[in-house]
Amino acid sequence: MKKRLRPRFIWLLVVVLVLIGAGAYVRSWFGASATPGGSAAKVATNVPFNILLIGNNARKAGGPLSLGTSGGQADILMVAHIDPQKHTVTLISIPRDLLIALPQWNDPVPKIKESFFLGLTQSPQRGPELAMQVVSHFTGMPIKAYVATDFQGFVDAVDAVGCVNIDIPARIYDPLHSGADFQPGVHCLSGPWVLAYIRVRQNTANTYRTTDFQRMDAEAQVLFALKDKLLHNPVQAALHLPALVSTWRKDVATNLSNSQLLSLGLTLAHSHVQHITLGSNGDSMDLAPMPLPGINHENQIDGAYYDVLNPADVTKILKPYGSTGAWTGLPAFPSPKNVPVAVEGSSAYVALLQKAGFPVTQTSTTSPSSRLTVVFPNGQPVDGFVVARALAAGNELVTPGPVSEVTVYGP
Repeated sequence: MKKRLRPRFIWLLVVVLVLIGAGAYVRSWFGASATPGGSAAKVATNVPFNILLIGNNARKAGGPLSLGTSGGQADILMVAHIDPQKHTVTLISIPRDLLIALPQWNDPVPKIKESFFLGLTQSPQRGPELAMQVVSHFTGMPIKAYVATDFQGFVDAVDAVGCVNIDIPARIYDPLHSGADFQPGVHCLSGPWVLAYIRVRQNTANTYRTTDFQRMDAEAQVLFALKDKLLHNPVQAALHLPALVSTWRKDVATNLSNSQLLSLGLTLAHSHVQHITLGSNGDSMDLAPMPLPGINHENQIDGAYYDVLNPADVTKILKPYGSTGAWTGLPAFPSPKNVPVAVEGSSAYVALLQKAGFPVTQTSTTSPSSRLTVVFPNGQPVDGFVVARALAAGNELVTPGPVSEVTVYGP
């Protein structure tokens, strides 16, 4: 099975979480001035609000809002939905490869992570602002505040507390990409080793930690480990917060003032933190080059791996957190009962699609393709997308072709 081999990392969200749970401890270290990265956002601490957390993947970056020598994309996008009345913080992970319309931009690979990069290329730079705008449109949730950091910010945050305990359930070995080499068990990992754990590109030992969605779960696992180390022991918090605040000042950009951050910490002390991941590996697919009206300035995408989410599903998940309706810019997904499918290949595909509600005809038990492929009639891309999502293979090729109905070819 073909895997997407891309680096991953995490950022200084831990500092926000520390402030949420232990704000009183930082009163003596924080002043009232705004931190670098933009004008202060107006955030009320008595009603639910959202903060966009951005991880910049720039190499040799001069700061969290730098393009560096390469990268400069939002390798991590997470919305922190904070509800002061319920004393809850919900971390919402957004797949960075989400296919989303960027109609005003000349971007042949329109993924949500590109919004941050496109903003950074403007003069003056407005990477966080464009990312907030696009993520807010996608989620249907208002977002006016952000926190951004880069690789070094993450390493510094972990090293500021010495190490964090990570329970690794299975062997991980990735010598070519992340350098991760771990045996199962609980390990107290320093910053560089936790970064390697997060950045696993391909675990050659087994099937654990081989997808983007597993990596997002690992990111949340590390954040919770950092939070637990500091917040379960007030003495630990008092010892480590000066180093974390020093790290914050040099590695983080935000439009929240220090006084606002402190106010959040005091308001939300001891809040419950939970995690949601939007989508799953089954939403991932290899899209061939194809026309997609409204998706970008050219109405055409290049071939690449994308995560294709149904806005109706996202709306249902996020409605409890104030979503007024998710949006990706794609046409509405049709009901499976309205998408006839022909299958050339295994009867397993027939059974899977019939269970999902598609009218299916098996035209052959053998396939001319050695790879699972979904071919849709020209002009009907969303029909191909809904079939691919039902197959949920995570790496099937989806392409337009000379067919009269969606056709699945599979070994």
